[in-house]
Amino acid sequence: MTTASVEEALRFSCGGESLLGVLSLPPPAPVEGEQADISGTALLIIVGGPQYRAGSHRQFVLLARALARHGHAVLRFDPRGSGDSSGAPRSFEHISDDIGAALDALQARLPQVRRVALWGLCDGASAALLYCDSRPDARVAGLCLLNPWVRSAASLAQTHVKHYYRERLAQREFWVKLLRGRVAIDALTGLLRSLWTAAAGRWARRPAADAPLAFQQRMARGWQRFEGRILLLLSGRDYTAREFTEHSTGDPAWQAAMRKQVAEVHQLATADHTFSNQAARAEVEALTLGWLAQLAAAPPRVGGGG
Repeated sequence: MTTASVEEALRFSCGGESLLGVLSLPPPAPVEGEQADISGTALLIIVGGPQYRAGSHRQFVLLARALARHGHAVLRFDPRGSGDSSGAPRSFEHISDDIGAALDALQARLPQVRRVALWGLCDGASAALLYCDSRPDARVAGLCLLNPWVRSAASLAQTHVKHYYRERLAQREFWVKLLRGRVAIDALTGLLRSLWTAAAGRWARRPAADAPLAFQQRMARGWQRFEGRILLLLSGRDYTAREFTEHSTGDPAWQAAMRKQVAEVHQLATADHTFSNQAARAEVEALTLGWLAQLAAAPPRVGGGG
């Protein structure tokens, strides 16, 4: 009897383009001819950034196979313009239609799947929240968000000042080098520039009432509107995670959203942005699997599809 997951290619369309996904399924049933036992809760991995469905260091491949071995169907796919999907490239802000098409394809292939969790890293996590903001979809029962991307020039500068320059300024070695003229002028210039940008972000005037919402605000609104369960995983060694923490605790819209919809949060102290080492990857897999089990045991949401 094999314990390896089974994989198949899944072709589907979106906006007149052809998209490719890979569906990971549980191992075959021990008795030939019987159907494998597939959980009614599946996972859709949303790819972010300049990569395709495999993920950095094959992270998405390994995650999909690990979850499939425990009974969950997992679909990872290339949005339009990336990997093996046709069309023009588009940013994470404009792939909600792709996510909806992938959900349709997953449900068409596996009608027994009653609910789906969206899993996204970095701007894949941001895209998941933007999807929830753009449309109600009762099929989506959970969001697993890893190091969500909320970056702006001001947020990056604030994070650098708080977590890099503040640490450097506390080091005796820095001041010794400064007094001896060994600290490069570029380093001092970078500090001053970051201080100025961070301050400008705090002092910036509020946008006009009729101005389009920034993607960070739409993410917060998606978080607030979502009625399922949220799992938030944050890396301890990652500026993107720190920016999210700073932004979500300091922005009124995010504060309101997170009061209404409380997430299960885990800080992975030694993990980098992509959870690249084996220990971090195993921890992400275990946390995701445990959370999926809770999701599968929860009462189903009511309402229509996407």
